[in-house]
Amino acid sequence: MAKVLYIIGGWAAKWRKSVLIGGIMVLVLAAIVALRLGPEFNGEMSIPGTESEKALEVMDKKFPSETEFTPGTIQLVFKVEGKSLESSDTKQAIQTSLKTISKDNAVESIADPYDFGAISPNKEIGYTTITYKVPGTNVTQASLTTVDQQIKSLRDAGIQVEKSAGEVGSPGMPPLKLISEIIGIALAFLILLVFLKSVIAAGMPIITAILGLGIGVMIILISTEFIDMSAITLTMAIMLGLAVGIDYGLFILSRHRQNLLAGQGIRESIAISISTAGSAVVFAGMTVIIALVSLSVTGIPFISIMGIAAALTILVAVLVAIIIVPAVLSLLGNRLRPKTKSISSSAPVRNSNAWGRFVTRFPLPVALVGILLLAFISLPALHLQTGLPNSGMEPKDTTERKAYDLLSEGFGPGFNGQLILLATADGSENPQSAITKATEAISGMKGVASVDPPIPNQDGSASLLFITPTSGPLDKETGKLVESIRSKSENAESQYGVKLMVTGSTAMDSDITKKLNEALPLFALIVVGLAFIILLLVFRSIIVPLKAVLGYLLTMTATLGFIVFVVQDGNFANLFGIAQTGPVLNFLPLLTAGILFGLAMDYEVFLFSRMREKFLHTKDAKGAILFGMKSSSGVVTAAALIMVCVFAGFIFMEDTMIKSLGMALAFGILIDAFVVRLAILPAIMALLGRSSWYLPKWLDRILPNIDIEGAAIEKEKINSKLSDRDLFGVEMHEIKHH
Repeated sequence: MAKVLYIIGGWAAKWRKSVLIGGIMVLVLAAIVALRLGPEFNGEMSIPGTESEKALEVMDKKFPSETEFTPGTIQLVFKVEGKSLESSDTKQAIQTSLKTISKDNAVESIADPYDFGAISPNKEIGYTTITYKVPGTNVTQASLTTVDQQIKSLRDAGIQVEKSAGEVGSPGMPPLKLISEIIGIALAFLILLVFLKSVIAAGMPIITAILGLGIGVMIILISTEFIDMSAITLTMAIMLGLAVGIDYGLFILSRHRQNLLAGQGIRESIAISISTAGSAVVFAGMTVIIALVSLSVTGIPFISIMGIAAALTILVAVLVAIIIVPAVLSLLGNRLRPKTKSISSSAPVRNSNAWGRFVTRFPLPVALVGILLLAFISLPALHLQTGLPNSGMEPKDTTERKAYDLLSEGFGPGFNGQLILLATADGSENPQSAITKATEAISGMKGVASVDPPIPNQDGSASLLFITPTSGPLDKETGKLVESIRSKSENAESQYGVKLMVTGSTAMDSDITKKLNEALPLFALIVVGLAFIILLLVFRSIIVPLKAVLGYLLTMTATLGFIVFVVQDGNFANLFGIAQTGPVLNFLPLLTAGILFGLAMDYEVFLFSRMREKFLHTKDAKGAILFGMKSSSGVVTAAALIMVCVFAGFIFMEDTMIKSLGMALAFGILIDAFVVRLAILPAIMALLGRSSWYLPKWLDRILPNIDIEGAAIEKEKINSKLSDRDLFGVEMHEIKHH
C-alpha cells in the first residue's frame, strides 16, 4: 500500500492544478445534483419487529381508514391565569380563532375543547388538536401562518397559547445552525496556528477538510432521494467529517514539514508523506469506517443508516487526504517550510519531551492515577437510564416546552405520554363484550391514571383504548406499565380470546430503548474483537492490542459516566445549557461506542507505530516510548484538541440529541487522547519493558506484514536512491506489480 500511495502522492503533486480543479468540480456537480433533487429528511426512528411496530401493523388492517396515512396535526394549549377558560369572553375569543383556522381548506377537523371535555379540572388549562387532510410533511406554510396569526390574536387578548406542532412542514433540509461549525473551525484554526506557527499552514487542513466535507454532505443529500434518513444523520456526518478531515490533513502536513526540514525536495517530500503518514491515514480511516458500518449488525435501520452516512464522509475525507492534500501541498510549495530547525534525528534519547520522560520515570503512579481517575468518572454509568428526549427536555423558553408543561400541569404528567391499547378478538362470537371483560381490569392497574372508553372498528373485531399513565413518558414507571399490560395479553387470550397489544409514541420509544440496550453488548464485543485483531496485525504484539482495548473500554465507561453525571443527574447542567435533566439519549451509547473506537484507534496508530518503528531498530523499549512520545505526541495533542473543539461546538445547539452527542464525543476524545493514549498506555508499556512487544514465533510466521508507516518505501528510497523521474513516471502496470 505504501508504494501505491507514494506514486499517488507524486502524481497529485505533479498535476496539482488539475487535481485541485477536479476536486472542486466534483463538489460543484454534486451540489447541483443535490439541489435539483431536493433533499428530504423524513426517516423515522423506529425498529421493525418490536411489539409496538407489530401493533401498528395490526392497526393498519383493523382500522384502515385511521392508518391510511398519518395526518398532520397541530396541538394548541390555552391557559388563563386566575380565570376560567369557560368565562364568556375567553370562550368566545378561542372559538372565534378556531373557526377562522377551520376556514383553511387544508384543515380536516378541529376538536373544540368545550365540546370534547378538553378542559382541566381547575378550568384554567385546555387544548385543541387541529387535524389536516394531508400528511404533516405536506402542510403548507400558508396553513402554518394562519395558525400563527390566530395564536398572536389570542395572546393579544390576554390568553396564553402554546403550540406543539408535531411532524408538520416540509421534510427538506433540516435547519442547520452554522454557529456550531463556525465555532469549531475557529478554535481549530487557533490550535493549528499555535502548533504550526504559520497562517498558511494552519489554514490548509481546514480548507481541504471543508472541501471533503462538502462533497460528503452533497452525496448524503442526494442519497435522501433514495433512502429514508433522519435529520440527525446529516448533523452527525458533518460533525465527524469536519473533525477527521482536519486531523488527517494535519497528519500529512506535519510529516511533510518534517521531511522538508530533513532536506527533501518538495515533490519527493509530498510523495514520502503520502506513503508514510498517508498509509496511517488510510488505515485509521478504514478503522473508523469499519466501526461505523459495523453498527449495521445491530439490525436497527436508523442506526445503520447513521453509521453508513458517517462512514461515507470519513471515506471522502481519506480520499481528499491522499489525493487533494498532496496537490495543495505542491501548490503552496516552500510557503509551508518551517522556519525553525528541528532536532536532529541523531539526538540522544534523553532529549525526548518532558512528558515522555516523566511517564517513563514514574510509570506506576501515572498508570494508577489515570486508571483510578477514569474508574471514578465511570461510577455514574452504573445507574444509566436511556430514552428518547421529548418536548419536556426542550429549553424552557420554547413554545413546545411550554405546551408540554401546561398539559402536565392541567392533566397530569402521563397525559403527554398516553399509551394506545389495541385489543383484538377475532375468534370471539361477541368480540366487543370479550374486549370489555378483558380490559376492565386495566383501569385499576398500578400506574394507570385513566382509561378512555373503547373505540371499536367497523366490524367490531377490535377496539382502541387510550391509557393515561400516572408517570411521565420518560419515567421508568411508564416503561414498567407497558410491560405489565403486555404481560396480561396471554391470560386475556386464553380466557377471553382477546389479544392485547400496546403501541403509541411512548411505547415505541420504550421498545426502541430496550432494543438498543440489548444490541450494545453484541456491538461492543464485535468492536473489541475487531480492535484486538487489527492492532495485532499492525503492531505484531499481544500486549499492545490488549492494553489498547482495555484503554478503549476505560474511555467508553468514563464517557458514559460523565454524560450520566451531567445530562441525567443534572450536575453542571446550566454550564452546558441542559434545559431539563432526563434519560440519556437511547442511541448515544451505541453511536459513541462505534465512533470513539474508530477515533481512539487513530491516535493509537499514529502514536505507537513510531514506537514500534524505533523498537525494531534499537530493541530499546524505553527508548522507543521516548521516541514515540517526542515525535508524535505533539501532533496527536493538536489533532485531539481540534476534534474536541469541533465536537464541543455542537454543545451550543438547542437540539437535545445533538447537544448530548457532541458533549459525549468531545469528552471521550479528551480523556482518550490525554489520559489513555498519552499517559496510561505508555506508562504500562514502560512497566512491561520489552515484554510489551512479545509475539509468539508461530503467530509471527502466519500473520501478514502490514507496513502502515511506509517504512519499506523509505528504506527502498535510501537503498536504491531512485530519482524522482523513476518514481513518478511509473506506469500503472508497475503499480499493480508492486
